[in-house]
This record gives sequence, C-alpha cells and structure tokens, in this order.
Amino acid sequence: MAVHPPAALAAIGYQPEWLAVLGEDFMRRALAGGVLVAVAAGVLGYFVVIRRHAFAAHALAHIGFPGATGAVLLGLPVTLGLLAFCTAGGLAIGWFGRRWADREVATGTILGFATGLGVLFSSMGTRSAATVTSVLFGNLLAIAPDQLAVFAGCTVVLVGVMALIARPLTFASLNPEVAEAKGVPVRALGVAFMVLLALVITMAVQVVGTLLLFGLVVTPAATALLMTARPAAVVACSTALGAVAVVLGLVLSAMFDLPPSFPIVALSFLGWLLALAVSRRGAASRD
Repeated sequence: MAVHPPAALAAIGYQPEWLAVLGEDFMRRALAGGVLVAVAAGVLGYFVVIRRHAFAAHALAHIGFPGATGAVLLGLPVTLGLLAFCTAGGLAIGWFGRRWADREVATGTILGFATGLGVLFSSMGTRSAATVTSVLFGNLLAIAPDQLAVFAGCTVVLVGVMALIARPLTFASLNPEVAEAKGVPVRALGVAFMVLLALVITMAVQVVGTLLLFGLVVTPAATALLMTARPAAVVACSTALGAVAVVLGLVLSAMFDLPPSFPIVALSFLGWLLALAVSRRGAASRD
C-alpha cells in the first residue's frame, strides 16, 4: 500500500520557477532588507557577545511586541511601534542595569511588564493575529519600500555612531572597571549601546521574528569569535556570515517553498556548529 506524505510536507518540494521568483520585486526587497539587517547585526553582534547582552537582545525583541500590537490598534506603522518600544526598553535597561546582576534583574522585570502589555493590546484588536505571527516568526517577504528606507537609514546611523564609539566601547566592554577609572563614560556608552541594539532588534524582528532573533544578532558573531579574536575581524566576519545566511536562505526558500526565516537561521546555526567543531579539533590537536 502506498504511503502518502501529509499535505503540508507534500507542499515542500523543488520549485522549477525559483529563478523567476528571485527576480520579483518583493524578493529583491527581501534580499536588500535582509542584507541591511545582517550588516547592522554584524557590526553590533561582537559587542552583544562580549558584553553578555544576549538575554537583553532577546528581551528587547519581546519588549517590542506590545509596540507592534499597539501600533496596529492605533493604525500606525508596525515598524514605528517596534522602534518606540525597543528604544524605550533599551534606555530603561541601560539606565537601571549598570552592573551585570542589576541588568539581568532590570531586563527580566521590564520584559515581564512589556509581555503583559503585549497580551493586552493583542486581545483588544481584531487585526492583531497577523501582526503577532509576523513579530514572532518574521515576514521578510512582506518588506515594503518604506520599510526598506527605514532599514537603510537605521543601518547608516548605526554604522556612523559605531565608527565614533567603537574604541571606547571596546575598552568599556572588556574591562569596565579600568575604563571607568581612566575617565571613560562607561554608563553613557552602555545606554548608547542599548539604543543601537534597539535599532538592530527593530530591524531583525521583521526579518526572522522574535523567536528566531539569535540567528542573526548573536549566532554569526559567536561563530566569528570562534574563528578570530580581533574585534575588527570579528565584525567583518560576522557581517559576512549573516549576509551569506540571508542570501542563501532566501534562495533556498524560493527553491523549496520554505518560510525564509527557517533556512536563514538553519544556515547560521550550521555555520556555528562547523566553526565550533573546527575550533575544538584545533584545541585538541594543540594539547
């Protein structure tokens, strides 16, 4: 007796017209938007890892959730709501969380309140279901021209600011006590970093969603750190890894009719596994 796969699995298969799909306007916008996010995340990802802000990055994505649902209720762009709440959350975490232990408490407390607010806003709107799905899992193929312009503007601002503060931020991240003793404005840099992180999260949530955020913001930087310890090289490598994951992920999504978030995050994860295996093999051979 022939066994037929479920309809959902049967729908996943090679699509002969995938090259034509890649040439569509929505796919070109997805490629451009995804690469912009990869650049922004690559520039900031190194500092997210060395400053141990992975939980804060994850929390900011959830803090943006009530911003997205609230924007739908008010008839405003979802990007605006995400940006407002992520920035406010970043400022609050940066201000209240001067030390690592304080930051974890502040992050968790603000996250809990924001999540509850998101549930309230979501229950109040009849149009929130699609927004909730997009925020949780991303909707890269639905990027509009105005969103692309916002992504480009945010990326330019982020790269410009990071060019100015990269050196003192690196010092403050690696040795905050010594940096503060030498007059480096450690707390101000921390707040500025959280605002920049909020910009990246606002962009990345619309590409891979809240639940898969690490795949672009943390994993490429963690992979790059397994390959080199030089900050500039880590940033360059992280940016390249994120961009490759986005481009190849979109190609695979067109070829096999997959949601783009999955292949993007899967490729990022596989790259990390490969780098980890090579790193451990190299460490074992030196022992």
